[in-house]
Amino acid sequence: MPRPILATIHSAALQHNLARARQAAPDAKTWAVVKANAYGHGIERAFEGLRSADGFALLDLEEAQRVRALGWRGPILLLEGVFETRDLELCSRLDLWHTVHCDEQIDMLAAHKTNLPHRVFLKLNSGMNRLGFTPERFRSAWARLNALAQVDEISLMTHFSDADGARGIIHQTRVFNEVTRDLPGERTLSNSAATLRHMTDHAATDSDPQDSLVSDWIRPGILLYGSSPDHPQHTSADWGLLPTMTLSSKIIATQAIDTGASVGYGSNFVADKPMTIGVVACGYADGYPRVCPTGTPILVAGQRTRTLGRVSMDMLAVDLTPLLRAGLSVGFGTEVTLWGRASNAAVLSIDEVAYAAGTLGYELMCALARRVPAQVQD
Repeated sequence: MPRPILATIHSAALQHNLARARQAAPDAKTWAVVKANAYGHGIERAFEGLRSADGFALLDLEEAQRVRALGWRGPILLLEGVFETRDLELCSRLDLWHTVHCDEQIDMLAAHKTNLPHRVFLKLNSGMNRLGFTPERFRSAWARLNALAQVDEISLMTHFSDADGARGIIHQTRVFNEVTRDLPGERTLSNSAATLRHMTDHAATDSDPQDSLVSDWIRPGILLYGSSPDHPQHTSADWGLLPTMTLSSKIIATQAIDTGASVGYGSNFVADKPMTIGVVACGYADGYPRVCPTGTPILVAGQRTRTLGRVSMDMLAVDLTPLLRAGLSVGFGTEVTLWGRASNAAVLSIDEVAYAAGTLGYELMCALARRVPAQVQD
């Protein structure tokens, strides 16, 4: 039989989280962001759960081709735009909208010969200092694009650096609103954190138009996949999100150890009393973080316990002692939930595991290894 590890993608949870994004921004259209192979879920596996979105946003042409191959005929946006002139031919063929964030991309459009003008999203660097034209140069870039026969409609976009934190978004919305004042075109500003934390508040309370957050399109990413964009300030449950990926395995061995016995490489866990441990078929080669310390939460038979010792390439250890003392029958073959939803409906948020590892749920999703088999479930 195959090794007992499995990633389950929950289609109904994807639908639920997409509806949650729409609830937070009811007047906006919604991009389902499926970059990084749908945040590790697999574009093909996530598609049914997200197909009611107004469009799909992603990074590269190969992923765009995969979305079109699934039968999607609606908008697809390349979030980083094109990287060389010949990419524009495929944009025309696949009817892709694309971001323009630098002079070189405008030059490519000017040199491109096409009968079908392009829909572009002109990006403003409003303070993230990653991609986009500076406020001083944005309007001249817009004028260059507007003068090109190769360009049809120009939309306006930016990206928030602090939507998940204390600084918030007002410093960037002010820049965006000032620079884009009187320019035509749809606007897209809000990522997951801005959608959940700021869309409703700004629509309801802003008195200064320069502070107003108006997104014709929102761009939810991580919230679609059931992870909180501002953990640990808010949990996914606080935001009403459901886990969309369950990583599960089984116990493949047990060990009874005495006081003073160590567990795993480096012997960095030493038992202070007699214990029973379970060995789980999951390790860092499957995408589980090697840096997760002793005490990282984990579910065994749907009950919360902890990991012990160092995570190995293919295995990790869990503490069965409190479960056995509670009268539970756990041992060889028992279900283990690394994150997600156990068969008894208990939930372990991926954010909790990521927090223990000193990282984000984004990284754990995207790091899921190709060797882990996956299935789709409602």
